[in-house]
Formats: sequence, structure tokens, C-alpha cells
Amino acid sequence: MKLIGVDVGGTFTDLVYTDTDRGETVIHKTPTTPDDPSRGVVEGAVELCRRVGVDPASIDHLMHGTTIATNAVLEYDGVEAGLITTEGYRDILHIGRHQRPQHYSIMQEIPWQDRPLVKRRHRKTVTERLAPPRGEVLMPLDEDAVRRAARELREAGVKAIAIGFLFSYLNPAHEERAREIVIEEHPDAFVTTSALVAPQFREFERFTTAAMNAFIGPKVRDYVSHLESAMRDSGLGCDLHVMGSNGGAATAKMVAEKPILTLLSGPAAGVLGGAWSGALSGHESLITLDIGGTSADIGITVDGAFAEATARDTWIGGYPVLAPMIDIHTIGAGGGSIAHVDAGGAMRVGPRSAGARPGPAAYGHGGDQPTVTDAHVVLGRLDPKNFLGGEMSLDVDASRKVISGFADKVGLGVHETAAGILTIVNANMANAIRSRTVQKGLDPRDFALVAFGGAGPLHAADVADLLDIPTVLVPAWPGITSAVGLLTTDLKYDAVKTEFQVSTDIDLTRLNADFAAMEADLGAQLAADKVDPASVGYKRAGDLRYVGQGYELRVAFPGGVVTESVVKQVLAAFAAAHEAEYGHAFPGSPVEIVNIRVTANGEAAKIAPPSFPGGDSVEAATVHQGEAVFATPEGVTPLPTAFLDRFKLPLDTDVRGPAVILQTDTTTVVPPGWTARADAAGNLLLTKGDA
Repeated sequence: MKLIGVDVGGTFTDLVYTDTDRGETVIHKTPTTPDDPSRGVVEGAVELCRRVGVDPASIDHLMHGTTIATNAVLEYDGVEAGLITTEGYRDILHIGRHQRPQHYSIMQEIPWQDRPLVKRRHRKTVTERLAPPRGEVLMPLDEDAVRRAARELREAGVKAIAIGFLFSYLNPAHEERAREIVIEEHPDAFVTTSALVAPQFREFERFTTAAMNAFIGPKVRDYVSHLESAMRDSGLGCDLHVMGSNGGAATAKMVAEKPILTLLSGPAAGVLGGAWSGALSGHESLITLDIGGTSADIGITVDGAFAEATARDTWIGGYPVLAPMIDIHTIGAGGGSIAHVDAGGAMRVGPRSAGARPGPAAYGHGGDQPTVTDAHVVLGRLDPKNFLGGEMSLDVDASRKVISGFADKVGLGVHETAAGILTIVNANMANAIRSRTVQKGLDPRDFALVAFGGAGPLHAADVADLLDIPTVLVPAWPGITSAVGLLTTDLKYDAVKTEFQVSTDIDLTRLNADFAAMEADLGAQLAADKVDPASVGYKRAGDLRYVGQGYELRVAFPGGVVTESVVKQVLAAFAAAHEAEYGHAFPGSPVEIVNIRVTANGEAAKIAPPSFPGGDSVEAATVHQGEAVFATPEGVTPLPTAFLDRFKLPLDTDVRGPAVILQTDTTTVVPPGWTARADAAGNLLLTKGDA
């Protein structure tokens, strides 16, 4: 099969082509077209086909990672949306849970109040009421009121409408009927329901998720539709699949209906690509570190399984979201992060960034602020003549000027200031990793650090040193790891159902029936996507908590019939998870099964594992000998440093630091005391001391 993966970034659109039959893989980068990202996707794919000499019509699948949904939320750039909800609950979206993002600040931004997804004048209420625990109808839906609300929203110019009723997660009948009425009255609107996108309890989060789906819905739907049309016009007649936040691909039709599934599309693909690269070199427990120009994304893989975000952790742009997502933590730390002095006189780095334009001073686009990239240039860790494979030259004098000016402010030498900038940004990233590992009962020393993105390999060894992580792994193509990740996954759909059963009184018949119904629904969806039933697999899980707790922990359920012994097994797993998360458990205390979940995987074709022959010798790989500045026990000191061509390095041969390893899409720094080694899978393995 011939596959193309395309990940759209802020500056470049990254593409990778693979022929699974021939084991051939080719990478490509093309400038992103911000006015219409689909144009860059199609033009890049056609150009890539031309480079490898294949007919675009012969491509079987195009896998796509997109930031359309993410940017619409972060930039508050959705459509005018409306909400129809239960009478008396008009202001749930505004009130929230009386939780403040910053508990002790008297001046703070509350996103759902400062930037409402649905303005109050567009929130309409209707009479209806369902009752727990089974969703019985207490008050029938006032259909005339729904019609009036739909007409009012249509006349107000509303383009998308979310429908969220109390307890609809128990019985979606009222929401579905209201949806039918709204479509009759406003056929041009994008209409969604809370039970469709988040059929679980917590009305504020459920309503917010539905409102966000409406807010971004038309934009994502139109983008996907336009992309499919452009693909056909260019001769790419293959299926389009879009990466979801859960680490699986979804069809274009599914994404158009539930755009909220793609909120972490690009970062999720990065975690997948990092995990794939790690597995090629025998590492299953990984910390992925994706550093770009503005931010660093951190993901965790334990024994080959991705950590998933919980209801406590799933926030996008300050809004709570009930959608399945890989647990990805993002901080403002990247090559463009600006160094500054805060009000207390302390040196800080980020989160403000110089971005792509003007970017760091070294780029020569007029940047006049000291950035992380400029610090690397001043320390000699970036080769000004071999940046982006020689396609771009760096302005060393401009970097030295901005770092020197900042050095005067902080009272340090130029090299000490540059080294201090890197020390601070590395500490910020190390602290972020601790928050996802140590604070969750995981020891980072048990993991390998996979570093990618344009700036990841520059910082990886220093970050690993701060955490005592023994191994750093740099993938073959760090700058396009997200695009590679797109070609490592399957079609993947999730279902969730609020169960509310207590361990002292489990209704096994109901529990088994609910699991079976969820698997049947997901199987039907994959069958509609023309997935071979023999290739479909199911994974079960549950959200459990002790009775009286406010939040849950997710634990796996085995497949098959759920029996009393299976329940005991699940409860034991919950106790172990609670011990790991909080440091204690309560044996014998009643446990509540809050939600049950099923994930269905439909197997898809994947990228072929790479094979690299390696070069002849380290000497032959040497581009030149130079100097780079590193922190040593004697101080910040220039040291003789070899600058090497990555793909000319011999396999399984030690390269002792200090060394700088060059390639088109990134630069890898091997500090003093570290050793790098290239393997046949194309990865660079960095270890502290002798390998």
C-alpha cells in the first residue's frame, strides 16, 4: 500500500510517503499556507508523489493531522453559536462549578466567562425534564418551544446550535428529538447534542463540550469538505483519515460530525511517532518531548500504552472538555521563547515567544529580543552555515547583539547569560516532566526520553540529566515525527456510558449488557467505514472512585463476560492505581463504577520500519571541527567540538561529547560526558558516560 501522512504546522507542512510493499519511505517539507491550509496539504502531497515518481491516483490513504480545531479554540475564532437547554439551566455555561483557575488570585481571566462559547442572548431554554437513575421522563419535551428557539437563533444569525439537556446522558431521546426539530427549522445550521459528543455526567463539562463542538463545527466541517474536494481535483482519489486526540484516526465523515475529536490532533500524532521510534530500538516506556518554536509538548507511554487524560486534566484553551485524549502537557518553552527579567529582578524564559515572524534575531527577520535559539547560536551549538541543511544561514552577530544587551541587564558575561537562558528553559521542561511522572507515582529514571521537533534534540541530553533519565532517543526524522506518527495508528473510536454502580451492589446483568451494546455500536461504525470485522479489536475500561470522592481513576476491564471475580480483579487494579496516584488506598471501602468505556480499533496499513546502512567512519562523517560552549565544573567554557553529519555516522559506534550532530530538520547536541550511537533503525541513542 502507498500511504501519505501530512501534519500541518505553523511554519511548515510536514509530509511522509511510505510504500508498505517495498519498504520505501521519503520525507518532504513545504511551507504552510495559513490562508488555506488544505492548499499546502494537497500541493505538498502532489509534489511528494512527483518526487518519488508515483501517480497521485495510486495513493491508498492520506492520514492528516490538523490544528484547525485547536486554533479555533485558542484564538477564539469559531462561529456564532447557540444553545438550547433545560429551563432553569441557561447559565450553566457561565457559572461553571464556582472553580477559579487560580484559586488565590483576585484578578484573573475565567475563559468561559470572558470568552463564552455561546453568548447569553443565544442561550435558549425549553421545558423538559428527565430523572435519574434511568432517565425516566418527568416532563415531556415542549416541541413548540424548541421550534421557537430554533427560529429565534436562525433570525439572530447563529450558524451552529448545541442542544444540552439535564440527564440526557441517561436518555438522549429529548436531545435527539430537539435536534430533528432544529434541523427542520434551521437546515443550514451545524447541530450537535451533548449526548452525541459526551454522554456522561457533569453537566457543566458536558454542555461546554457540546458548545465547543458547535463553536468549531462549521469551520472544521468546511475545511474537511474543502480538503476532500481539493484532493479529488488534484488526482488524489484516496480516503482521507484525520488523526484524533485519542491517538487513533477517524474518517472525514466522523470528524465533520464530531470535530471536537481533533483538538489535539497534531500533538497526539507526535506522541505516536515518538513511541513508534522508541519501540524500534526496544524501548516501550517513554517520555516524549516535542519542542518547537513556541511550546514543548510532553507525553507519557508506559509499557507501550499511552497515558490518557482524565476529567480533571482535560482542558483546551482554559475550557473543560469531556473527550478522549492522550494525556499531553504543554508549556511555553521553545526555540523562540524570549528571555526577560521579571518584576522581582529574576531571569525568566518564556512563555512569550518571538514566533516565526520576526522570530529569533538569528533568523535575520528583524527580531530584537533574546531567545533560546539565539543562546544556542552564541554558544556555538548551531552551525550558522548548516542550519536547515544549509538552506538558511544564521546571523551570529544579531544573536550576539541581543544576548549581549540582555547580559548587561542581568550583570553576567555573554556566554554565562546564554548558558543561563538554556539552564532556565531546561529546568522548566524538567519540572513539567516531573509533574507528569513523579507527581503521578512514576519514576522518570525508568523511562527513555524521546526528543523531537525542531528544537527537541538540542535540549534533550540536558533535560535528561536533570531527571537522571538514562537514555535519550532521537528519531531519524525529528522534525516530522508527528507526520510519521500519523502512519503508525489504526482507525479508533471510543464510547462511554455513565454507569453509577457501587461495588457492594453490582448488577452484573446490566453491566454486561451495557458493554455489549457499546461494542456493537462501535463495531457497526467500523463496518460502515469498510473495516474488516476480523481486524477489529476492543478494549474496555472504567472510571472508578471511592464513594464520596469527586473524581475518578481509569482502570482496565478485561474482555468477555464480567463476573464477580472479574469485578474483584478490577477493584484490586483500582486500589493499586489509587496508591500510585495519591500514595494511599482504602481497602474494604465501597468503590463506585462511575463510567464504563470501550475503545474499538480497526487495523490500518502502517509505515514500514526504516533501515539505515550507516556510514564508514566517524572521521568521514565529520563536517568540521570547531568550538562550542558548555557548562563544566570549571565554569562556562568553550570546548573543542566535532560537527558531524548524522546520516554518515557508522552504526553502533560511540561518538563521545562534546559533539554537534547535524541534519536538515534538527541539530542534536551531545554534551561533555555523554555518548551518542546510531542504530540500524535510524535512531540516535544518547547515554550518560560510556555507552
